[in-house]
Amino acid sequence: MRSLPLTLVARILPVAVLAVAGVAMTTSGSGDADDTRSQAADASPTPSAADPTGGGGSGIAPDGGGGGASTAGRYSKPPAEACSALPAATVKKLVPGAKTSGNELKSSDLNRRSGCSWHALDGFDYRWLDISFDVTGRAPAGSGDPVSGLGDKATVNDKITSDDDQQVREAVVTVRKDNATIVATYNGGDFESHKAPSSKVVRDGAISAAKNALSALDE
Repeated sequence: MRSLPLTLVARILPVAVLAVAGVAMTTSGSGDADDTRSQAADASPTPSAADPTGGGGSGIAPDGGGGGASTAGRYSKPPAEACSALPAATVKKLVPGAKTSGNELKSSDLNRRSGCSWHALDGFDYRWLDISFDVTGRAPAGSGDPVSGLGDKATVNDKITSDDDQQVREAVVTVRKDNATIVATYNGGDFESHKAPSSKVVRDGAISAAKNALSALDE
């Protein structure tokens, strides 16, 4: 049986810490909502081999419109149990070895935002997936290639990073439907071959997660 090299253990250790801590999605009030949003953006670096989660997944940045109720629209609340948004079969396929129960992302206002993440190391193959829901009507729009047949508007983009010859690729899908925004982030890399999965693999995975999340929003 092969054992993990010390360099890999060092890379994966921060992931365990992030899984316990969750991703903060808090605002401290209308007076400093913009500052909180800026801090959240600064705390979300792009994925790297040293931290394949990209800083704990995409998380959910507070909206720029301050506190208060959600913008009037079709969706009054996001799913209260975001980890139930994806079928177990989808989680097992996209993140082999992960607990299907997932890790709820922390939020100070579950009436406006919720989210969940899954991650696992299967042999030497690492995967991270997270989804987030925002019904404020003011979440940032996504960028990238259009995705047809998904919400009112959907985009997908992916990028690859490399650190010490270790590649990690991440895809992000942003879906807008009425006042709701769903973001699905999927990334990974193989720590034996040092190669990242193909663009198609991460894009298809993120789109699949986004489709399931959108269905959960309508339930």
